Parts: sequence; structure tokens; C-alpha cells
Amino acid sequence: MERENFGSKIGAVLAAAGSAVGLGNVWRFPIETGQNGGAAFIIIYVLCILLLGLPIMISEFLIGRYTHANTAGAYRIVSNGSPWKWVGRMGVFTGWFILCYYVVVGAWTMHYTFLSVTNAFYEVPAQEYEGIFDRFVANPWVPTLWLFLFIGVIHYVITRGVQSGIERSAKVMMPTLFVLTIFLAICSIMLPGAKQGIEFLLRPDWSKVDSTTILDAMGQAFYSLSLAMGCLCTYASYFDKKTPLAKSAVNVAVIDTLIAIMAGFIIFPSVFNIGMNPNEVGAGAGLTFVSLPNVFQQALGDGSFLAVIFSTAFYFLLFVAALTSAISLHEVATAYVAEEFGFTRKKGATIVTLVVLVLGTLCSLSFGPLSGVTLFGRNIFSLFDDLSGRILLPLGGMLISIFAGWVLDRKLYRNELSNAGDLCTPYFKLLIFSLRYIAPLAIGLVFLDQVGVFEVFK
Repeated sequence: MERENFGSKIGAVLAAAGSAVGLGNVWRFPIETGQNGGAAFIIIYVLCILLLGLPIMISEFLIGRYTHANTAGAYRIVSNGSPWKWVGRMGVFTGWFILCYYVVVGAWTMHYTFLSVTNAFYEVPAQEYEGIFDRFVANPWVPTLWLFLFIGVIHYVITRGVQSGIERSAKVMMPTLFVLTIFLAICSIMLPGAKQGIEFLLRPDWSKVDSTTILDAMGQAFYSLSLAMGCLCTYASYFDKKTPLAKSAVNVAVIDTLIAIMAGFIIFPSVFNIGMNPNEVGAGAGLTFVSLPNVFQQALGDGSFLAVIFSTAFYFLLFVAALTSAISLHEVATAYVAEEFGFTRKKGATIVTLVVLVLGTLCSLSFGPLSGVTLFGRNIFSLFDDLSGRILLPLGGMLISIFAGWVLDRKLYRNELSNAGDLCTPYFKLLIFSLRYIAPLAIGLVFLDQVGVFEVFK
């Protein structure tokens, strides 16, 4: 089967950026920033991107482009069939596993976009927003219908192919995402009281910084860039040989970080506008689907045209962010199934979609009819979330850094990074040093803390 490549460098960067930019940029990064010293956290986060995120991202890009194979096949090739090949298979499984619960949240963003555009939040009492969300997720039918629609959009894009599907959608969705983010940020900073929110976000408060803050920044940098999910390696397998890997990685990291910071400019001015303490708005689903609808209505006028436009744009922004990441996760599994088992792209995508439909439905129903089904005290959705975030991702990232720093042929690495000598790589030694020592140690600490072996920084 002949493999496609991305048709342009900008298409490749936008697709990879779409993989990295996801829900975590909007609903996790601002809260982490607010709770960990504002700009102080941002500075530490950027350092973590430079020392931890970029080296692993460049390595994933390099392995993918060098082999022009799916993630499992790529590691099998560069490891010469040694046990290190399981790092690639682990990446495929992790990406597929994450997709099964990620689509549930993606479906929620579609539902809340619909609620916003129909002005369903008009005259809703502040105490009712939690009930609205709880009743929605507990319903056995409505979330499932949105789930099927969300997965259907992903399936359509994937079956269209690399250039006509993934690249073309990225060229539309990523500029749309960027424009929406700028629009919402401008609207938010024009609100009365926005100055307090901006100061809260951008003033470094080093008194709140401790070793736990560093741990949080490392974790955010790691998850935000979609490392160890197979996405970056798979997308890089569609790069042409002239694509500058380091520059592409930097571009992706810059876009990803800018979106995350601008999300803070959307949320905090709105929160301060209604006199709410940022620590009262919660995090994750509690922030996004309970607190923020109330915040937007109070800040912009209950049921007003501006409130409808702002709320609709915000949830559509979340939908686009979720969709771009979900497409990349689906492509990881599709490329693996199609290439490893000799299927056509359409058949491979269909197999992946059917598995995601079944497991995604179970994750969705775990908030309703299957809420009583638990393992280790967690429902199905939480089990998928915790297993991937606490174990698979940090473990995969640590193995990638060790493999790239200690096992992968050094000449191969330098030759591929420099595009066969066409590009200067003065940072090469620093990159290898980070892969060998800094990244494994940092990720190892995150991993040990997450699984509760011991509390690293307590």
C-alpha cells in the first residue's frame, strides 16, 4: 500500500499542532496557572517545554519520518526488532485507549455548543448549572447520540486520507481555533474588572511556587504536547525528507503554548468581572460545563446577544480543539491496523471506529446506567482517564527518552535531524543530554508521584 505524505510544510505543522492543542489547553492550563503563582508557573512551564517536551517531540518526529511507518512499525524498524519495539506498540495502545474516553468529552462540547446557540442558559439560576450538567451526563441517550455524531465526524476525516482529510481539515480548523481564541480573549479583556484578571494571570507570585508547582508544570508540559500517544510519530511519518524537524517541533510548541495562555485571558477576566474567586470555579468538567456558563451569562448579560455569541464561540472553540486531537488519536490506530494487518485505510478506520464506538459508549454510560460498575473505586470513564494519564503516558514518555538518548544510533539521529547535513544542529549535544538525563529523571518523578509509590515532593 502506497503511503501518502502531507502536501505542504504548513499543513504538516498545523496537523501536528492540532494534535497537541486539545481540551487540556483550555480547561487545565488556566487553572494550573492560577493556582501555582500565575506568570511564575508559566515561566516554569516554558522551561519544562524546552528541557522536557521539545527533546521528546523531536525524537518522535525523527523516528516517524525516518521510517515512514506507523508508530508500532517505526519502533520495530529503528530497534531492529529488539524488545524496544514494544515502546511503539505501547504508544498505539495508549493513543487508542485515550480516544475511547476523549470522544465522550468531545461529545459534551458539541452539546454545550448547541445549548449556547439556542440560548438555553437564559434565566438559569446559578445553582442550577451543576444540575443541568449532571442530568445531561446521566441521560442514557442524549450523550450517546452526540458521541456517535462526534465519532462520525472523525471517521469521515480519517477515511478521506492524509492530504484530503487530515491536512485539509487542519488547514481549516487550526486557523479557526486561533481566530476564535483571539476573539474571545479580546472580548474578555474588554470587560469591566478585566485588569484584575490579567494581573492575576501575569503577575509572578513566587510565594506560591514550591516543588509541587514544578511537578505540575512538568505534567502539564508533557500532556499538553501529546507526547507518548503515538500521534507525533504517526504524523511525522507523513513528513517529507526536507521538513525541518526541530523547527517544526518549536512551531508546534509555540502554537500550543500561545493557545493555552490565551485561554487564561479568556477565563480569568470573565471570572473577576463577576467578583468570583478563581479558586472557586473548579477545574476540568466542573470549570468548563458548570462554572463558565454561569460566568458568561453574568459577565455579559443574561440571555443577551453578546452572551450567546461569546458562549457559542467558546464551546465551539472547545469542540474544534477536541476534534483536532481526536483525529490525530484515531489516525494512530488507523495507520497501525491498516499497515500491520494489510487492510485498506477505509477498512482500518472502520475497525478503529467500531471499537471506539463500543468503548466510548461504555465510558459515556458510566455517568448514568453504568455508574455502579466500578473497578479500583473508579467508574469506566475515570478508569480509562487515570490509567492513561497516571501510568501509560509518563511511562511511555520515559521509555521514549531513554530509547532516543541511549539506544537509538547517534549517527542516525544527527543525520536525520540535520536533513542529511543540510541543516546546522549546534544544539545536538544538549538535546542528547536532556534525553539521557533530564527527561527520564523528570518524567520518572512524575510517574512515581502519580502512581502513588511515594510522594516525591512532600
